[in-house]
Amino acid sequence: MIRKKESSILKWIFSATVIWTFVFAGCSGAQTKKEESPPPPPSSGQATLEVQEEKPLYLYFSDILIPRELNEIKKDSFVFRTPGMSAGVLALKGSVEINSLIAFFENNMAKDNWTLISAFKSPRSMMLFQKENRWCVINITDQRFSTYVEIWVAPTIVGAVSGPMEQGLLK
Repeated sequence: MIRKKESSILKWIFSATVIWTFVFAGCSGAQTKKEESPPPPPSSGQATLEVQEEKPLYLYFSDILIPRELNEIKKDSFVFRTPGMSAGVLALKGSVEINSLIAFFENNMAKDNWTLISAFKSPRSMMLFQKENRWCVINITDQRFSTYVEIWVAPTIVGAVSGPMEQGLLK
């Protein structure tokens, strides 16, 4: 009985040694192979692609520019689009400094003809923009390891105000 135990232990040690030899040989071969082949020189097409990847983009709203450092959170986003209008909420997250993000939206929203109506800065900052037929609220929350952004866009409803305001009772 003792002999069988010693035999099985020796087989296990041998098997483990063979497996580890293949693992380490495979890893070291991959490293030397990677070191042997230098990266190809950047062509003009690759340089253009890298620059384009850094540029901001328009996601669902054709007049709200989004920094590429922010990634969409699909489960928290809902955007309704028709040929003449888009509305809803776009949720984003990324490692972006909050003050540079606020400056980004202030500058680029103005370029896209949005008017800044109101804003306040805090760990949860909000910016309210208006266009002739839409409103946009940008909510920026500074979290521990990233920044969370919600962009709410809603159409202006003409004639929706009725009651005391329309009758001049509220002043």
